[in-house]
Amino acid sequence: MGSVYRARDMHFPSVAKLVAVKEMINSAPDPLVRQTIVQNFEREANLLATLNHPSIPRINDYFTLDSRSYLILDFINGKDMEAIINETNGFLPEDQVLGWAIELCDVLDYLHKHKPDPIIFRDMKPSNVMINHNGDVILVDFGIAKTFQTGVKGTMIGTEGYSPPEQYRGEATPSADIYAMGATIHHALTRRDPRIEPPFSFAERPLRRINPAVSAELEAAVTTALEYNPDDRFRTAAEMKQALMGVAKKTGALVRMKAATSPLTQTSAIKPLWSFKCEDEIRGTPAIFQGVVYVGSYDNNLYALNAADGKFQWKYPTDGGIVSRPALYDGNIYFGSEDKRLHVVSGRSGKVVWTYYTEAPIRSSPRIAEGHVFIGSDDAYLHAINLNTGRLAWKFEMADAVRSTPYVFNELVYAGCESGDFCAVDYRGGLKWRFHAKRAITSSAVGTNNAVFVSSMDSALYALDPRNGWVLWRFRLGKPSISTPCLADDLVIVGAADGFIYAVDAKNAKEVWRYRTEHQVNSSPVVYKDSVYCGSVDGYLYSLEYRTGRLRWKFGTEAAITGSPLVYDDIVYFGSTDSRVYAVLA
Repeated sequence: MGSVYRARDMHFPSVAKLVAVKEMINSAPDPLVRQTIVQNFEREANLLATLNHPSIPRINDYFTLDSRSYLILDFINGKDMEAIINETNGFLPEDQVLGWAIELCDVLDYLHKHKPDPIIFRDMKPSNVMINHNGDVILVDFGIAKTFQTGVKGTMIGTEGYSPPEQYRGEATPSADIYAMGATIHHALTRRDPRIEPPFSFAERPLRRINPAVSAELEAAVTTALEYNPDDRFRTAAEMKQALMGVAKKTGALVRMKAATSPLTQTSAIKPLWSFKCEDEIRGTPAIFQGVVYVGSYDNNLYALNAADGKFQWKYPTDGGIVSRPALYDGNIYFGSEDKRLHVVSGRSGKVVWTYYTEAPIRSSPRIAEGHVFIGSDDAYLHAINLNTGRLAWKFEMADAVRSTPYVFNELVYAGCESGDFCAVDYRGGLKWRFHAKRAITSSAVGTNNAVFVSSMDSALYALDPRNGWVLWRFRLGKPSISTPCLADDLVIVGAADGFIYAVDAKNAKEVWRYRTEHQVNSSPVVYKDSVYCGSVDGYLYSLEYRTGRLRWKFGTEAAITGSPLVYDDIVYFGSTDSRVYAVLA
């Protein structure tokens, strides 16, 4: 049918970004058959475009050229499970196969809960499961996956030996994927290929008879998945995952797997694309515009660096340390400094355009909206400054220093202060409502039409009604937080001084996962594609799968990371208190 090639994406000339090019050769003589094949190919591309899961390759593009069609996908650096089975002398360890199976149940659960329609993979087998260089599973080849419609029969599509009896009758349901999952685990643990065995004969070759090293608990779970009658199998992939997790806990595999999922290779394998050394600590967050990264330092300078190679372009000196994240508008760079001023400089030349004075250091970052710059100051005011003239439009008095970055949404400006007050102010500087936490709100807010989320030094993450400031819910963190939350699907993700990065359900405040770093998390997390990126005072930048909190990789610097990362075009830019700016591949 075709081939899969490793290729380089030349849209990124300065970075060796690899992709997989899946080629399908359409040699059918019948024009209608050829058209159907192209339509099926495009259906696979459109299906992949709706999926966002760490165990499913992302699609970058697709096109048809003459008799050949192409999918451009993420490149998976690894081997398929069938090749690993065939190359292994003896049996694969149970812990290894169990870990793969739990991950595969997770991705099947995602597909089966896909909205608006569930997706049935229909071809689960070892050759369609890639194991990447980190040991994680990636499900590939969605060519025959289809949306599930109750009571609708289709053609018998799948792979003989792995497909359940009902799939031969054209019935593809979530239960069919569970059976094929059981067949895949059976193959991996016994090295007995079901394609060359009598159909539906797994009961005649129990796991432990072929491989005595398999635990009785895992054999029981696989036997349930392989039941001939769909009603006797696990009801859902989530239920099967729960059963496998129970096996892992009982056999001690869960502890061993956790130890194996944080190897040194996840740290040492990550190399920076470039780094740039400033003269003092970098505590803030960079910004990027037209191929230039702008970042402030405690050496009092704002730096402009080439985003591709980190080469110095220019620097602009102030009279104080800079922790403010630059804002960009109409070719100019806006940022605050501890010299009490809001500075506006040309992005091209680094020359001053205008400055605005407050009465105390500025540690807040500017927000630009509706022709104004909104910024807080330690003088206890929220300032609204005209973009064109640099003159004050109005200022709103808070109870204490304003170090939170203003959040502008639905014609209101939200900001917190060090007294614990969190205020919503209209565009004329009038108070709409005020909420009071028990301790300082240094965090900035994020929100939706239904809630505004902000963390506090009182060790809580709050969801507030954006119309009146009433508390919708409060989630108790282990320690105080100055981290600004970020939103991803229905998750609110935030860091805290207890060293954890938390993911909380935005609707009901239930904890979904937490990830422990080795020190407090002052950095604010950001989500890009399927990952959350966040720094820690332990000196590491962490890349986690945002749905599960599972570590993808971590990159170590020589000192604390307190600022937040910036992710742009698959590159993460961030600063460290080791005085360096780093760029690493996302």
